[in-house]
Amino acid sequence: MIYLDNSATTKVLPEIMDTFIAVNEKYWANPSSIHEFGHNTNELLQSAREQVAEILHTSSSKIYFTSGGTESNNLAIFGLANKYKFRGKHILVSKIEHPSVLEAAKQLNTLGFEVEFIPVDSKGIIDLVELQKLLRKETSLVSVMHVNNEIGAIQPIEAISKMVRSNSKAVIHIDAVQSFGKLPIDFKRYDIDALTISSHKIHGLKGSGLLALSKTREVEPMILGGGQEAGIRSGTTPVPLAVCTAKAIRIASASLEKNTTEMKRLTEELVHFLRGFENIKIISPDTRAPHIVTFSVRKVKGEVIINALQKRNVIVSTSSACSSRQTKTSHVLQAMHISDDYIKGVIRLSISSLTTEQEIDTFKKIFTEVINVIKGD
Repeated sequence: MIYLDNSATTKVLPEIMDTFIAVNEKYWANPSSIHEFGHNTNELLQSAREQVAEILHTSSSKIYFTSGGTESNNLAIFGLANKYKFRGKHILVSKIEHPSVLEAAKQLNTLGFEVEFIPVDSKGIIDLVELQKLLRKETSLVSVMHVNNEIGAIQPIEAISKMVRSNSKAVIHIDAVQSFGKLPIDFKRYDIDALTISSHKIHGLKGSGLLALSKTREVEPMILGGGQEAGIRSGTTPVPLAVCTAKAIRIASASLEKNTTEMKRLTEELVHFLRGFENIKIISPDTRAPHIVTFSVRKVKGEVIINALQKRNVIVSTSSACSSRQTKTSHVLQAMHISDDYIKGVIRLSISSLTTEQEIDTFKKIFTEVINVIKGD
């Protein structure tokens, strides 16, 4: 099988699976228990927290392990909005955010907040002129994804941060689910307040991730109970998942430059190949993330191409795994004003550090066979 849907999820690394099994076997005590077994388990948990904090350049007390990207984004949107509402109740998010941010933001509208959506240009990049117009003194939260999950557009975080700081006292949340491990992102590099990471996007385990805050920021809890995770996310902390999340982050961080260079080389090869077809439009911008290439075949439904490739053991997706089983048009593509001729035929190719040159070569041969049969207008 040739798997080119790594933005949806990645294959778990064997060493991470080994760690998961080992921690379950040796450190299965409740980390909140006061006996020595519980204490030892808690020490392992705190070690994982410290490792992540060192990589992200923040305090270990600001690392909150969660069930993944969706929970982390919800915690950021609701938790930061409520914590800093004394500064104002005006919230800004981009029009192309992940549903876990968009739907949470829409919910804030029903809770007395005013939410506005930042437009993007035809490349999926935030319109900085429009952002400046939308910012107010009472803007208390701005949330932007670093890399868009559907098209790979990279947002200018540094420019956005400077603009937000100059025009408001808003806290800045960055959804780094698609960027961590592919692009540098931490609190030392960027003047931001919160970021989200999901383990299964970086060859870790599903059901795990985190929300990290800068050293000076706080967040209101969403899940109440026994006060675990510094009272921010109550419930017995799944230590094996937390430890594996930290390990996935360490591995991704250590091999970032090497992996990014190789992934960029392979996706540039894909772009060059796809541009050889008359009826194909590259949707991803030239300045895309190194692991995503999104394109469309004129007047052909994406599902037709996906099914044809799947029969040949090649796995790709439409623009997003979150919307691929839905018939509605992607909100990202609508925000980019993709024409009717192309908006239904979007295919996303997403690779990982495990993708090989041979797989790319085989994909090109199979895709050529498929497209010659389908032949879009």
